[in-house]
Amino acid sequence: MNVVPTSENGSPPVYREIAEELRGQIRSGRYADGDRLPGENALMERHGVARATARQALSVLINEGLAVAVRGSGIYVRLFRPLRRHGARRLSKDLWGNGRAIWQTDSEDREYEVDRLRVGEAVPEEHVARALELPEGAGVLRRSRRYLLEGRPVQHAVSHLPLPVLEGGPASAAHRVREHDSGPGGIYARLAELGHAPAHFTEEIRVRMPTPEESEELELSPGTPVLEVARTALTSEHRPVEFNEITMDGSAYVLRYDFDA
Repeated sequence: MNVVPTSENGSPPVYREIAEELRGQIRSGRYADGDRLPGENALMERHGVARATARQALSVLINEGLAVAVRGSGIYVRLFRPLRRHGARRLSKDLWGNGRAIWQTDSEDREYEVDRLRVGEAVPEEHVARALELPEGAGVLRRSRRYLLEGRPVQHAVSHLPLPVLEGGPASAAHRVREHDSGPGGIYARLAELGHAPAHFTEEIRVRMPTPEESEELELSPGTPVLEVARTALTSEHRPVEFNEITMDGSAYVLRYDFDA
């Protein structure tokens, strides 16, 4: 149950009343996506409040993800339909085994892109080596990338693949895993071609506040939390073949899970 702060007389603080009025105007369509909202000066004049109160009202909408501040320009409406991340279906072999990207499940028909893609061998951190059950001194192939939906950064992911897993098997598959474009079905399809098809996945999810670097990477508004996902892909013999660390904009996602009683 959400508790709304109240003033001494039992009514909501003035800044929340102003925010509620603006929120209602956004939802009614008076202000559409991309429209500029009244600024601090306009709110001060309209409601007879101090600048700090007007600023608080706008901050409420920014923190809710309904508006975004553009430096030197103003506050603009940013209506964004959250992604529904289907925990099980998105990792189905029916998807990547038939050449489709996992992201096609999340984004449906909405436009997405990948940028800041960096691929290279690395010495794994201790928790990565532990998750992949690597012997001392073993290296990984590290694939780091950012995902944008409709131009908005929503996720940053770093995959770690044990180098021994990439040895043997078709040379083309091992080569594609090291390329920026890993080919139809992504790295899971390439792992299957190398004889290490993922058959099981485990995910751990927690909510936390972002680091300054994550806030910058995902262009987060102040007060926006992130979802941290740690996923391990395992073969049918339960050998770990990928450890993926994912950081998601908490205001951009709805997590969905289907299961039987």
